[in-house]
Amino acid sequence: MGELIWIFVSALLVNNFTLAYFLGLCPFLGVSGKLQTAFRLGLANIFVMLITAACAYALNTWVLVYAPYLRLISFIIVIASSVQFVEMAVKKLSPDLFQALGIFLPLITTNCAILGLALFSTNKGYGFWEGMIYALGAGGGVTLALALLAGVREETRILNIPKVIQGTAINLIIAGIISMAFMGFAGLFSS
Repeated sequence: MGELIWIFVSALLVNNFTLAYFLGLCPFLGVSGKLQTAFRLGLANIFVMLITAACAYALNTWVLVYAPYLRLISFIIVIASSVQFVEMAVKKLSPDLFQALGIFLPLITTNCAILGLALFSTNKGYGFWEGMIYALGAGGGVTLALALLAGVREETRILNIPKVIQGTAINLIIAGIISMAFMGFAGLFSS
C-alpha cells in the first residue's frame, strides 16, 4: 500500500508531468485562462490517462510481447480513440464546455503527457494497479498545474501589470515560478 501512495504522490507533486517534465504545455498555456475550464479539461485528461494506462498495460502484457516495435503506434491509436470518445461525450453532455474548450479538446490527442504516461508506466514495469495509480496521480498533477495557472491568470486580469510583460510574457513568468515552487517537492520522500 505504501508503494502505491508513493507512486501517486510522486506523479502528482514530485514528478509532475507539466511542472517537472514539461509535458502537456499546449493545454497548460492555452486553456488555463479560466479556472472552471482548466479544471474540466484536467478531468478529461485524467479520464483519458486512466484509459490509456489500462490499455497500455493490456497491450504491453499480451500483445506487444510479440511485436515490441509496435509500441508507439499502438499507444497513439489508443490515445486517439480515447480522446474521440471523450470529445463525443463532452459534446453530448455539456455543449457549453465543448464550446469553451474549443480546439484544445481534440488536442488532447497530441498531448505528449498522455503518451509519456503510457511510455513511462510500461518502462517502469508497473502492473495494472500501479499503472492506474500512476495515471491518476499524473492526471491529477496536470489538473493541479492547469488549475494553479488558471487561478493566478484570473487574478492578473485585475492587476496593474506593465504593458511590457502583459499576455504571454507574464503567463510564462508565472508558469516558471509555479514550476520552481514544485521543485521543492523533489526531496519529499528522500530516504
